[in-house]
Amino acid sequence: MTAPHHPGPVVGLDLGGTKIAAALVAPDGTVLSRRTDPTPATRGPAAVLDALASAARAVGAAGATAIGVAAAGVIDPATGTVVSATDTIHRWAGTALGPGLTARTGLPVACDNDVRAAAATELATLPGDAVLLYAAVGTGVGGAVATSGRLLHGTAGVAGHLGHLPSPEAAGLPCTCGATGHLEAVAAGPAITAHYRRTSGEPAPSLHTVAARAAHGDPHATSAIAHGARAAGRALGGLANLLAPHRVVVAGGVPHIGPLYQDALREAFTAELMPPLRGLRPVPPLAGSDAAVLGAAALARALPPTPALSLMHIRRCRRIAVTICGVPSYTTTIT
Repeated sequence: MTAPHHPGPVVGLDLGGTKIAAALVAPDGTVLSRRTDPTPATRGPAAVLDALASAARAVGAAGATAIGVAAAGVIDPATGTVVSATDTIHRWAGTALGPGLTARTGLPVACDNDVRAAAATELATLPGDAVLLYAAVGTGVGGAVATSGRLLHGTAGVAGHLGHLPSPEAAGLPCTCGATGHLEAVAAGPAITAHYRRTSGEPAPSLHTVAARAAHGDPHATSAIAHGARAAGRALGGLANLLAPHRVVVAGGVPHIGPLYQDALREAFTAELMPPLRGLRPVPPLAGSDAAVLGAAALARALPPTPALSLMHIRRCRRIAVTICGVPSYTTTIT
C-alpha cells in the first residue's frame, strides 16, 4: 500500500440529515477526540458548512493537516460538489462542499458520499476480489456497492443509492427524491414514524417514540417497525441474488432500535435468497458507529500534501487516482 500523504492526525466528518459526527483520527485509526452536533438541515448550505467547520475545530483541526467529509447526497469527489440531493438538507444540491469547508478552515478537504466512505472501511477487511453490499438506514436509506474489490460510483456518482429502488410496500408513497414508491419512503426512520401515525392516528415525534411504544406492546408501533424492516430486507435480499456478495452490511441508526427491527429485516432478507446464498446474513459494520468518520479520515489521509484548494484552483485542475483504506475508489484533483 502506498504511504499516506498525511501521516499525522486528520479530521473525519460524517454529515447526515440529523447529525454531524466529527473525530480527530490518528494514523492507526485511533479516535483521539470526537464530537456530535445536530445538523442545521433546515437552515441551508451556509449554516451546514459553518457547523462542519465548527465541529472540525472542536475536535482539534488546528493540529490536523487535512479534513475528510463523508456527506449525504450524490457527491462529486473530484470537485467536492454536491451534485444531487434530496431536501433532507435544504438546498443541499449544488453546494460547493469541499471548497466551502476549505474556505472556513484553511485545510485541504476531500469529500465523498457518506455511505460509500463507510463502506470503504468494511471493504478493506475483505479479500481483494470481494463483492460488498452495504446499506445505511437512518434519516434516509443510503447504500454502496463494491465489485471485484472496488467501490462503484457509476454515472454521476449515483451507484449504490439503495433508498431509491422501487418497493412494493411503498406503493403510492412520496419519496424525498420527488418520485413515489421508493424504499426510502417506507424503510427510513421518518417513514416508519409516518406509517405509525397513519395507522394508529396517534402523534409520534420520532422513531424512538415508536420503538418505545412497540416495547410496551403497542400493535401499531410493532407493525410499523416490522413493515419498514421487511421492506428493507426484501430489497437487500433481491440485490444479494443479483450481486452474490461476500458480505451484506446494514448500518445506520434505525437498526439500533432493537431486535424487532433486526429480526424482521433478517427474516425477509433470508426468504428472498436463492439456495446457494442461504447461509448469507446481514451483519452490522465492523467499525460500528465510527465507520463513516473513519472512512472520511481515510479520504483526508489520501489527499496530496498541497496547500488548501480554492474553488478557482479546482476549476483548473487535473485528476489523480485516490484509494480509501487501500481500496481503489475514485479520482480527485490537484492544481
